[in-house]
Amino acid sequence: MTPELRASLIAGLKDGSIVPYLGPGVLADVKNAATGAPIPADSNSLIYAMNDGKPMAPKLMYEFPRAAMNVELKRGRSAVTKFLTRTYGDTAWTRGAVHDWLKEICPHYVIDINRDTQLQDSYAAVPHNLIVGIARLGGTDFRYKLYFWDGTAYQKTDAVNPAIPVLFKPMGTPKPEPTYIASDADYVDFITELMGGFSIPPAIKELRKGKQYLLMGLRLNRDTERMVMADIIYSASQPAGWVFISEPTEKEKRYCKKIGLQIIDADVFEFIGAAQPA
Repeated sequence: MTPELRASLIAGLKDGSIVPYLGPGVLADVKNAATGAPIPADSNSLIYAMNDGKPMAPKLMYEFPRAAMNVELKRGRSAVTKFLTRTYGDTAWTRGAVHDWLKEICPHYVIDINRDTQLQDSYAAVPHNLIVGIARLGGTDFRYKLYFWDGTAYQKTDAVNPAIPVLFKPMGTPKPEPTYIASDADYVDFITELMGGFSIPPAIKELRKGKQYLLMGLRLNRDTERMVMADIIYSASQPAGWVFISEPTEKEKRYCKKIGLQIIDADVFEFIGAAQPA
């Protein structure tokens, strides 16, 4: 990565022409404040955490949504919700370097497919919109909830205010109320409605036109994550943006070429000038 590209990306994040898209890798340096254990963020670590530190059957280890579906079928959907809330809402974690860096830049629009609260904490001093993905809920045609943060608390709202920052948490968050996309059934419902246009508010469909994206901490070798990402960045400029992938696979190279993402063979922590996680 050249100094010129780095400067251009940072300038785009600041002026809103480039949208950060955060994956589990941005949490690689986050630890349990009490024990020092790493936060479970990627697919494998989430499965181990959900199963008391033990692996599940090989076919379930393939992807967290599949494992979560198995738990849901055996113990109910609430078991998965309680696990995620206990993990991300009730446990104290150290701050991540990427989130502290984003706090200083304060991009206008951020997409975060993690389920933790660090992004929301970064914007705690700033009034902002929060969009939270939902699935399999009756009484609405849409697959999102909207909130407004007034600097003290979240309030439900019916519309996005595009004049203030927008935080999009499509896979959910424990705050202000625990809501998650986790199991296969959740993803099928959410992605189906995402493709139909019902998982993104109208104001965001307008806001995202012509944007470019910087994918941070996200490998592109999982079909589920790729489908979510491709629909969320619909209407992007061409090229669509950049993705940090150290030692990309041939599958990732082909996919990125297909959708117009330029691979930066580097780590997000290198980009922000932070120490590599141990």
